[in-house]
Amino acid sequence: MRWDNLVEKNSTAGNSALFAADAVTTRTFDTPEFRGITFHEIRARSILNRVPGASRMPFEWTVNPYRGCTHACVYCFARKTHSYLDLDTGIGFDSQIVVKTNAAELLQRELASRHWRGEHIAMGTNVDCYQRAEGKYRLMPGIISALRDRANPFSILTKGTLILRDLDLLRRAAEVAEVGVSVSVGFTDRELWRTVEPGTPAPERRLDVVRALTDAGIGCSVLMAPVIPFLGDRPEQLRATVAAIADAGATSVTPLVLHLRPGAREWYLHWLGQHHPRLVERYERMYAGGAYAPTWYQRRITRQVHELADAYGIGPAHRGEARRISPAPSEPAATPESGPTQLTLL
Repeated sequence: MRWDNLVEKNSTAGNSALFAADAVTTRTFDTPEFRGITFHEIRARSILNRVPGASRMPFEWTVNPYRGCTHACVYCFARKTHSYLDLDTGIGFDSQIVVKTNAAELLQRELASRHWRGEHIAMGTNVDCYQRAEGKYRLMPGIISALRDRANPFSILTKGTLILRDLDLLRRAAEVAEVGVSVSVGFTDRELWRTVEPGTPAPERRLDVVRALTDAGIGCSVLMAPVIPFLGDRPEQLRATVAAIADAGATSVTPLVLHLRPGAREWYLHWLGQHHPRLVERYERMYAGGAYAPTWYQRRITRQVHELADAYGIGPAHRGEARRISPAPSEPAATPESGPTQLTLL
């Protein structure tokens, strides 16, 4: 495994073999929650990542405390990143998790640099920072605290319910900086969920997170992603999903059609051939032009979701706009102001 681009400069990396690097500690835990999962603990060189200029993302900086993800979403676009470490992008991505154990202390140092200008930082845009590993390693409290201490704006996108553990920290961070929170719920179809997102909390549990954040006075947007062609895009499926999102109290909903980058594309098509072989040819035609579905299809889905959102009283999030979480009240909570609020993410 190639660790050289991850380990601290003063670490002894040894050769490229998986277990030879002195900077890496590999652990397994024989508990039901982590059975079959291997954790590679490293002390990383840096934690702030600049997003490539050609990216479609509406932000320039990210923090990713983990590589690999136990959510095991078959479509995850981040699968390709495991190949950089000579790890498998299929089962390996789901079960070989790289943990940057020094993420919080690195972030404190990098935010304090005279070169850092306090730009917005997005989290959960590569792999989920609230995946199951976070329950063991607890990296996010230190990361949020570092951002709060520097009054640095940030946003979090997650499928994990563990974010509620850090609710108080988020509220304190929001007293001094712009903070955005979004939950990813692409569909509410339980059969589809069990097969394409087997390691995630159920869609209704994620919507419970939206509801809990809203009840706590923290507006939460929903990224309706991915909308999966031919499996999750029927009008009745879109309507059921948007209705559930509205019922959870989401401030806005933004649809995103499935995209299949190299690494994810091969794994997803393999899964599709096993579970829905009749659709393989249709997918090959739809994605013949690259990683993204045709523009006409994306526009159709976006229009349908926005019309449904309007009907249910929620509006689409505008790309690139930040939303401020209301600070925790010192007096008994007043009724939150009405009206749509926007998010920094997708």
